[in-house]
Parts: sequence; structure tokens; C-alpha cells
Amino acid sequence: MQLAQRLNKITEPQTIKMAKLSRELKAKGINIVDLSLGEPDFKTPEHICNAAVKAMNEGFTKYPPVAGFADLLEAISIKLKRDNNLDYAANEIMVSTGAKQSLYNIIMCLVDPGDEVIIPTPYWVTYASQVQMAGGTVKFVSCGIEDDFKITPAKLEASISSKTKMFVYSSPCNPTGSFYSREELAGLAEVFKRHPQVVIVSDEIYEYINYTGQHESIAQFDELKDRVVIVNGMSKGFAMTGWRLGYIAGPREIVQACERLQGQVTSGANSIAQKAAITALLSDLGPTFKMAESFRQRRDYVIGALKKIPGIKSNEPQGAFYAFPDVSSFFGKSYGDTIIKNADDMSMFLLHEGHVATVCGSAFGDNNCIRLSFATSMTNLMEAMERIEKTLQKLTVSVPA
Repeated sequence: MQLAQRLNKITEPQTIKMAKLSRELKAKGINIVDLSLGEPDFKTPEHICNAAVKAMNEGFTKYPPVAGFADLLEAISIKLKRDNNLDYAANEIMVSTGAKQSLYNIIMCLVDPGDEVIIPTPYWVTYASQVQMAGGTVKFVSCGIEDDFKITPAKLEASISSKTKMFVYSSPCNPTGSFYSREELAGLAEVFKRHPQVVIVSDEIYEYINYTGQHESIAQFDELKDRVVIVNGMSKGFAMTGWRLGYIAGPREIVQACERLQGQVTSGANSIAQKAAITALLSDLGPTFKMAESFRQRRDYVIGALKKIPGIKSNEPQGAFYAFPDVSSFFGKSYGDTIIKNADDMSMFLLHEGHVATVCGSAFGDNNCIRLSFATSMTNLMEAMERIEKTLQKLTVSVPA
């Protein structure tokens, strides 16, 4: 059977691949500590679950509107004003089956073959694949640990060309946990003002898992708001990964285009999840902030443990629940027949020798780093960091290049 050529542009995400390998080893009886997936280990708060049951009992089990229930769109509008001081009308908001579909809708509606899309690296694995599926050209901009993995105005200016159609980034960032301050966003905004053809896609799914005290969105700059599309959702901040509900807020023309596309793909997002999301957004955020505080404590432990391991460099994540340490000092070293040539080798070495599942940095556009998720229990994290330290101590022999 001849499959469509577009499938050649899609590879299995490394996050899913490493989780699969971890499960296979566990099935063989090997005790694996899995730090590969970015999924909160908390249950969805009870009041949100109760709202879902109430919605079912009240008969909200039919097809919903493609763009989302009117009361959910209004709830998102209230949330954006309350938390971000941003004004969006209901017709400038749309819900989808997860933030991933929201991103897909935006990219498919805006990117044509030949269009360039700037993506700072490290980046979330799906951005580039979706651009390539749309026929666009990805222009990666490398942002190293020395810049806290964030793009600078100078690098942004240098990357923009006459073909640039879109800029996609996340803050707080997956995989680095880096967070753009208002001052840093203002610097980028000055560059974007000079290039009005560029649409800015701001992935803010980790907004509530923020250790700075205040989330900042590039949509706050009035000169840019009419070409910024915010992507957000319920998965991370409300431990609702399985509920599959994301949303966008942006220019009405783009939102309407996304609605047209989604109407031919999935139609409306899950009706019960939508009703539960209203409660999540408008009721007490205490459980969300409690989860965020737990992640902060785990962050402090993991980063502290990493800094004690000779040869590892790490930034200090200001959001999300990932560490992204630079392990390049171990490249060229060996243990037995294993030689560590790159971050891919390091992830596999830690998996098979240390029985800790991580994700190689190359999946996110950085060949020197690995990603560790601390969205798991402190018990697991303590065991994982002890195993990582002991495993890395085995790499003592340098192999000539």
C-alpha cells in the first residue's frame, strides 16, 4: 500500500518513544523510574470532576458548537481579563480537543508551502512537525543555556526574512522551563513592530505552573495584539490531560478560519469536558496553586541534585515541570562497550544502565541536553537522582576522537 508522502515528514515524538521503551522494560520486570512524560501526577480536582458528572446528569451529552459552548467562551474571556488583563470577546476565542489541536488549526490555517516559521530552540517537539505537514519551512534559532534558552531581540531580528510568516514559542517553556519576563517580551515586541507580516503564536499552556509569581503574555502589547494568537488549555494547570481541552484567543479572522477547519476534522470538543472547564476556570484556583507549589518544591530538589553532579550544567526553570541539563561534558566517555557520543546515547545509557527514563535533547532541537520531567512524586525523584548520579560516575574513561 502506498501511503501519503506527508507521513514522511512525521516521526514518532521522542517523548512518546521513551515512555514506550520504559513500559516495555517495566513489563520485563525491570524497575524503571520514568521521567519522560510531562503529565501531572495529581488527580483532577474533585470540584471539576463533580461539574462533569453534573453536566452529564443535566444532558450535556450531545454535539456541542464547533467553536465551543457560549458559556465556556465567556468563562475563558473572564479568565483572560482576570489573570492577564487581556480583553477578548467570545468570537475571538475557540476551544479544541487539546492545545495540540489548537496549534494544528492555527498552523494549517496560516502557513502555505514556502512560508517560513521561526522556532527558537529548544522547542516543544510538535511545533516543527506541524509546520512541515503544512508545507512550511522551519527556521530554527538556537538559544543556548548561556541565554537561559531564550531568544534575544538581536537573534530574532537576524532570523526574520521576507518569507517569514509566523513565530512560535512557549513561555513557560517545554522543555527548558524558561520564562520570558515582561522586559524580555518588550524587547522582542520592538522587533516584531518592524515586521508586521509575522503572526506570533504564544503557547502559554504552562501559565499556572509559574515560579515567578506573574505570568506575562506578549499579547499585552497593544501594537501586536491583532497578530498574536494565544494557545492555552486545561491539561497542565488543572491536571486534566485526559480531558483533552485547549483553546485559542486571537484575531477574529484567524479564529473563524480555525473554526472552519475544525468543523471538517473533529467538530466541537468534548461537551462534558467543556462544562467541567467552566468550573475549573471560574471557581477556586487553590488546588491549581497547591499543585504549582508542589512542582516548585520538586524543582528545587531536582535542580539542587543536578548541580551537585560534576559535569552537569543546568539553568533554573522558572516554570513548567522540566529540567533540561547540559550533559555534553560526558560526550566521548565510555563504560564497558558503551560510548557516549551525544545526548541520545546519554538518554539510552541512563535508561538501560541506570533504569531512569529521560528524553534526549535532540528531540527538542538541542543536542547537548536531556529532559527530565519532575511531574512525579518526590520519592521517585529522589530515587531517580541517586541512580543518575551513580550511573554517570561510571563514565570515567575518555575515548580518543
